[in-house]
Amino acid sequence: MPLRLDAPREEVLARAAAIVADAWRSFDQFRPGQPPVDDFVRRLVEQGLPDAPASALEVLGDAATVLDRSLAQTRPRFFAFVGSSGLEIGVLGDLLASCYDVNLAAWAAAATEVEEQAVRWVGELVGFPAETGAFTSGGTVSNVTALAAARERALPGSRRNGIGGPVAMYCSAEAHYSVVRAAELLGIGSANVRALPIDGARRLPPEAVAAAIDRDRADGVVPVAVVATAGTTLTGAVDPLDGLADVCGERGVWLHVDGAYGLPAAAVPETASLFAGLDRADSATVDAHKWLYLPKACGVVLVRRRAELAAALQHEEAYFPHERNEPHAVDITLEYSRPFRALKLWLAFRAHGAAAFRAAIGRNLRQARLLYEEVAARPELESLCGPPPLTIVPFRHVGGADLDGHNATLVRALQEDGRVWVAPARVDGQTCLRPCIVNFRTTDDDVRALVDLACELGAR
Repeated sequence: MPLRLDAPREEVLARAAAIVADAWRSFDQFRPGQPPVDDFVRRLVEQGLPDAPASALEVLGDAATVLDRSLAQTRPRFFAFVGSSGLEIGVLGDLLASCYDVNLAAWAAAATEVEEQAVRWVGELVGFPAETGAFTSGGTVSNVTALAAARERALPGSRRNGIGGPVAMYCSAEAHYSVVRAAELLGIGSANVRALPIDGARRLPPEAVAAAIDRDRADGVVPVAVVATAGTTLTGAVDPLDGLADVCGERGVWLHVDGAYGLPAAAVPETASLFAGLDRADSATVDAHKWLYLPKACGVVLVRRRAELAAALQHEEAYFPHERNEPHAVDITLEYSRPFRALKLWLAFRAHGAAAFRAAIGRNLRQARLLYEEVAARPELESLCGPPPLTIVPFRHVGGADLDGHNATLVRALQEDGRVWVAPARVDGQTCLRPCIVNFRTTDDDVRALVDLACELGAR
């Protein structure tokens, strides 16, 4: 039989399990430095296409080396971007889903039922009344999916006939670029995205949205959707959902909430009030591989009315007829060959319970406030925003005349040092460090270490 392993399957599986166990142990505490991409790895990646087989145990060992020398967002001092935590039960969910290789394009028996249940659970957790939804590769695909439904409602028949006249979409100036990308892919056009100025709390002002919609309609422009951000990627600001729901409700405009990063915070008492009005939106997105701690990829799109999503995506093909009463998942999703991403979230909620997720999110929120207070206590550091609404705390070191150049150099020095990992950003044109805390492994000591190291290397 072709493509057989050269060692017993049980032995290969045991080797893979040992690699995972070693990795999990290493993630329990910070690593004092990042191993370099050394000559061994370079020799590996310089090899051409192998024609002859190698030992399965040998190549697993090589994979372990490559992974160990890669940036792992799962480590407790990875503060860059909006990271993942690689929750253990989610890793096992990926293993099982890959083993069975269920395809969620068509009706897949029990797997379809579990995905629908998992969608309901996410909606219940954050307080959104989702009649339907799906698991996606992440926020970009989720946003495109929801906004396809918004386009079809605003312009019935546009999926077939195209957009025949001027249209517009509305968001804040600090919305994620995936909103612009969705406009480009859906034929709305990036030039027709009204990226409106933010208010003093870095949020999208409802009155500005109302004025823009009214002005566009007076000019013959069709409003497709308003995109509110529930946790901006730059600073964690949450747009005023209740006020935006008023504006959209009065004008019959689709309200989409991009909560890829921040929406899980709607589930905890400390921040639930920031998300008032979420239940009035037409659609929402959340990346469970961000602040629900699961491995990538695990995006979720939630839609209030199934019929509106189906109107944008449902179809019939000779090679894929509807055989039974159950609709195909591709009638509400963009992907055909789609893995069983819901399994890892389903396992995680069952293994840990929603209360444990709420507690972990609350802990991260308190750590962000601790980071803000630690920065405020150091005269050589300054925060670029006020107290964090969620868990992003942009700050900079104030040594030197050229603060932008100084902080860009500081970020590189911290990355080369390797004891913490942080990325740069520009807030109001000022270069800074932009740590984000979304890891269940991160401790208060890890947060304090970031501040100590920023001061130590900044002074150096």
